[in-house]
Amino acid sequence: MVFKSTCVFSGSANLPLAESIASYLELPLGRVKNARFSDGEVFTEILENVRGVDVYIIQPTCAPVNDHLMELLVMTDALKRASAGSITAVMPYYGYARQDRKAAPRTPITAKLVADLLTASGINRVVAMDLHAGQIQGFFNVPFDHLYAMPVFLEHMRPRFSGDPAPVFVSPDAGGVERTRAYAKRVGAELAIIDKRRPKANISEIMHIIGDVKDRDCVLLDDIIDTAGTITNAARALQEKGARRIFAAATHAVLSGPAIERIVASPLEEVIVTDSIPLTAEAKASGKFCVLSVAKLLGEAIKRIHHSDSVSSLFV
Repeated sequence: MVFKSTCVFSGSANLPLAESIASYLELPLGRVKNARFSDGEVFTEILENVRGVDVYIIQPTCAPVNDHLMELLVMTDALKRASAGSITAVMPYYGYARQDRKAAPRTPITAKLVADLLTASGINRVVAMDLHAGQIQGFFNVPFDHLYAMPVFLEHMRPRFSGDPAPVFVSPDAGGVERTRAYAKRVGAELAIIDKRRPKANISEIMHIIGDVKDRDCVLLDDIIDTAGTITNAARALQEKGARRIFAAATHAVLSGPAIERIVASPLEEVIVTDSIPLTAEAKASGKFCVLSVAKLLGEAIKRIHHSDSVSSLFV
């Protein structure tokens, strides 16, 4: 083992990622039994001694979100009752993150509810990656480490997207400008922004592109691709403006509903994602996706947390 008194457990959401993290840490995955009763209730049994051990649970709360969230809560309760020294939830993808504020009257702030549930279950620290809304960190009264997939993407992008003319990194909406500017600055690319307007209900969106994309390679950047409506509409708008090749990059490949069908039918040449959420068989078969692993990044963060070293220095 690289260090003592540490154990990494995995929920059922993304076992391959958990195995890769454990391999990076030179630790075996902790033995745990996650099962369901016939009525769907979650049952967890920890199959080894964790008394006084610092435990890290790898569990993105991706689809089915409620099952994986409940599994994380039940595992935490089991570990707490087994006298684990500390329990850290490593959530590469934080479900319910888009419900971070009251966007309309009489609506919930479910991201805060999830934070309360995690804290009440006995979690001592949370590690998450590329939150949809950074203020979610403030919903917790326990330490929260917010990681960024940028180093993983930049390692892949720098050799691919360079040359003359410079590529253009494109924000698909106004909210993602800060993220896109940060990437463009580090790669030496130019910046463009898509401003979308909907004149009235049931009228299609009008897209204005701020920036020069003609005869350029364009990379659309987002944190989440869910139904892929925004990203594919943006790709078509770029194509109409004369973009040479169009790519997309996003940390979390949620890919719900008609997402894969839309991506396959779009002008997107390739979609670069991470393994924070495992790709479905349909997505893999489409041939449109390039998957980058964040196992090393998460493993290094766990190592630094355990040794009380700086986590922020990973991104400086």
